[in-house]
Amino acid sequence: MDRPNYITPAGYAALRQEYEALFAVERPKLVDTIAWAAGNGDRSENGDYIYGRKRLREIDRRLGWLSKRMKAAKVIDPARQEDRRKVWFGATVTIADEDDNERVLTLVGDDEADAGQGRVGWNAPLVRALRGASVGDLRRVTLPAGEREYEVMAITYPDP
Repeated sequence: MDRPNYITPAGYAALRQEYEALFAVERPKLVDTIAWAAGNGDRSENGDYIYGRKRLREIDRRLGWLSKRMKAAKVIDPARQEDRRKVWFGATVTIADEDDNERVLTLVGDDEADAGQGRVGWNAPLVRALRGASVGDLRRVTLPAGEREYEVMAITYPDP
C-alpha cells in the first residue's frame, strides 16, 4: 500500500468484529459441513460439498483482505484532533455548493465510508479537496457530474 489506511477506532472495531465472526464462527461451521458432505460419497454432484468449498474460498479471501487492511490501519481518534479549526480526518463538515445546497459530511477511513449516511472516505475526490480547509474557504473539485465549488460553512469534531 502506498498510502496509510486511516481509520477511526469504531471503524477498526467493525473490521475486527467481522474478522472474528468469519474466523471463529462461520468458517468452522462451514468446515464441519464440508467434512460431512465429503463423507456422503460422490463429491462431483454433492451440492453441499461444492457450495461449501466455494463459500470457504470466499471467506478465506475476505479474511485475507481484512487481515491486510487491519495490518495497514492507522487508527486515529477524531476526538483527539489538535487543530479543530481546519478540516482533517474525522471532522464533520458542513459545505454549501454554488446553489446554496448544504451537505453535512463526516470524513472517515475508506473502509468505513457510507455516502448514504454522509460518511465519506478519506481518499474521495471531495474530501481530498476539503483537506486543510477552514470555515469560509472555497474549494473546487472535479466530480463525475462536473466541476463544482464548495464553501466550508462549519467544522466540528467529536468531544474528547
